[in-house]
Amino acid sequence: MQLPWFRSKSSDQLVVSWVGKTLAFVRARAQKDGMYEVRQFGVERQADLSTEDFIKRLQSIGLKGAQVRVMLRPEQYQLLQIEAPGVAPDELRAAARYQIRDMLDVHVDDITLDVLRVGDGRQKGVAHLFVVAAANATLRDVLELGQSLDWDVSVIDVQETSQRNLQNLLASRNGQVDRAHAALVLSDEHQAVLTISANEELFYTRRLELPPGLLAGSWAQPGDTSLTAGDAFAPVGEYVPDYSVNGASYGNDYSQTALNQSAPGMADSDAGDKAQRFLVEVQRSLDLWDRSWSSMPLASVQVFAGEQSAELAQWLTRELGLSVVAMDAMTLFPGFEGGTPGDRSLCWPLLGTLMRAESRKL
Repeated sequence: MQLPWFRSKSSDQLVVSWVGKTLAFVRARAQKDGMYEVRQFGVERQADLSTEDFIKRLQSIGLKGAQVRVMLRPEQYQLLQIEAPGVAPDELRAAARYQIRDMLDVHVDDITLDVLRVGDGRQKGVAHLFVVAAANATLRDVLELGQSLDWDVSVIDVQETSQRNLQNLLASRNGQVDRAHAALVLSDEHQAVLTISANEELFYTRRLELPPGLLAGSWAQPGDTSLTAGDAFAPVGEYVPDYSVNGASYGNDYSQTALNQSAPGMADSDAGDKAQRFLVEVQRSLDLWDRSWSSMPLASVQVFAGEQSAELAQWLTRELGLSVVAMDAMTLFPGFEGGTPGDRSLCWPLLGTLMRAESRKL
């Protein structure tokens, strides 16, 4: 969402998210190579502080009067997919608003929306749009915080497009911009966001509920070796799902017992069932891509889960029977070091909003 406001000429860029009285932020400075050096990042929680005291705290750490981009978290908006209406480009938003009116969690008059083409426009057949719909109250809450801190807010982004930007960056570094790449990002313990991008555009996205305890403990088993982003996407064996009521073996013939053993915290039967469903839904999404975009096979499947990224990649590789690698974009942003693992995980998606091209929508 591009806001037509004057933007100050600051050498630093501040990217923030503000949800549940929690502010995550990354302040960075552009470098000559088009990358960014991170100069400050962190997470500030209002908790029981009054608004006035919280604003003073944010001012004290240097967050006043900044040039700001906002990234909305998935719980702050709906992302819907519709057939592209056959109207002029300047009428797309109005037409999309009409089409999604019965798909919204709030009244259509109470949302702000933006649209994004699905894919890169090279595909034949019916064109589709992603529609981002955010409640006006949500945007107002973010912008009121910005007014209190004299922020110059130029862009409101969303996590799916931020992930896309990081996927594009990694694909570019690997010389595979024209290939399709999947990214599964777990930046909190409740939900994962799956995105598939190719040719620098977003083609597919899905949100997956995480089972309780999935991020607790370690998935590593004796003999595991770390995978790197250079490992090719190489499905192993054949995926034959069995959606019987009483459960079944999926992919690499993993059983309920194997699931419970391989994921600490999953010993509870209900939690184990949810972990199994999570794995199946990831596989379903990847299978759907293979069927729908057979001309664009995945070059990689990457996962981010903070410090547990490598272990989760190994677990998914073992349980799904395909090569999953850790999504390592942190090393491309010098200065994104230190802090707590939890704070780095919350701030990590904001790095993609730094890489958002000024000229593009979402």
